[in-house]
Amino acid sequence: MSDTMTSTLQYRFDGPEQAPVLILGPSLGTTWHMWDRQIPELTKHWRVFRFDLPGHGGAPAHPAASVADLAERLLGTLDGLGVQRFGYAGCAFGGAIGIELALRHPERMASLALIAASPRFGTADQFRQRGVIVRTNGLDPIARSSPERWFTGGFAAAQPAITEWAVQMVRTTDPGCYIAACEALASFDVRAELGRVGVPTLVLVGSDDQVTGPAEARTLVAGIPDARLAVVPGASHLVPVEQPGAVTDLLVRHFSSAWQPAFDTTSGHQMAISAPPVKPVLAAAPPMMPLAEIAPVAQPEVLGRPDPYDAGLKVRREVLGDAHVDRALAQADEFSGDFQEFITRYAWGEVWDRPGLDRRSRSCVTLTALVAGGHLEELAFHTRAALRNGLTPVEIKEVLLQAAVYCGVPAANSAFRVAQKVIREETTPQE
Repeated sequence: MSDTMTSTLQYRFDGPEQAPVLILGPSLGTTWHMWDRQIPELTKHWRVFRFDLPGHGGAPAHPAASVADLAERLLGTLDGLGVQRFGYAGCAFGGAIGIELALRHPERMASLALIAASPRFGTADQFRQRGVIVRTNGLDPIARSSPERWFTGGFAAAQPAITEWAVQMVRTTDPGCYIAACEALASFDVRAELGRVGVPTLVLVGSDDQVTGPAEARTLVAGIPDARLAVVPGASHLVPVEQPGAVTDLLVRHFSSAWQPAFDTTSGHQMAISAPPVKPVLAAAPPMMPLAEIAPVAQPEVLGRPDPYDAGLKVRREVLGDAHVDRALAQADEFSGDFQEFITRYAWGEVWDRPGLDRRSRSCVTLTALVAGGHLEELAFHTRAALRNGLTPVEIKEVLLQAAVYCGVPAANSAFRVAQKVIREETTPQE
């Protein structure tokens, strides 16, 4: 497998070659066809570049580890095509890529539109559990429920062909790439950085969007120095599909006024459009910190190395979930606080973060040890952790079967009962 294959994206161009480039970024589970109804009008003004996420729409299934990784792949693709400066409009996951580009590569972006987007999509736990469901049940449950998340009820009932198209689009996505995208969204959080987005930004949202709705849109507008809000009535999450005319009109108006280069379709040449004055972007003040963090105590070093506490807390959250860790830390008091710090620093920062075993292997070891010790409460949350770390229910069953041989049947009997309950809870799709 060549580096070129994994570092570029599947794409297509529409529109005049001489026109400035406008990029359209897709939502998770969709393909570039979600923008089909915007293309006729947008190509009158721009050369439109659309791309597919890895494993979507027949694109090569090379999972990306983060939103930043996808942004770099997109830039690598554009570099190979000689595209240096562009406007960008992205929906949901595509919006996350747009924010990432505006933050890390502002010199490349002329103007930005964020559709059904958020600086943080739900919670990390929600997206990691979605990955568990896909790993266990495949994409069919997610596909069947996608119209409920993407469209208003009236639209879905009136447009059965589009509804079925949406279901099939998700169904044909590569599960591994979908899970990787869920992990990428789980770790995406740019709330503290919005003040550094320095390009004119349109934030567009459907009035009935239950996934990333008007509240998330207002957070973006409040945080980005030069941003304005547009709410599309009678639309849900996949607003470019549900209300294509309104979205197209808003995009044309935004990119024509907020972006200097435009295209004269009669002469075939670029022309200058006077842009409204842009509010200057001042150097963002550092975010307010809790009082306890203003003058932090110097972190100790362990055997000449940096203190592993922060790395341990990160690993602990990724494996056990934010909700579990938040609960454990909130319950800590003067008596138990030192113990919480101890296990974060040494169990998670020193052992779980070692490179010698991957997290799947460490989960296998941990489950076996907990069965041997009869630690059923810990077995429950480490069964959840094993699912997050990529073990399937079948693999967990095999671990417990082997534990029955070496740790005893009574211990394994109790372990099976606990693990079965957890697996049912974690892998049953939410209606």
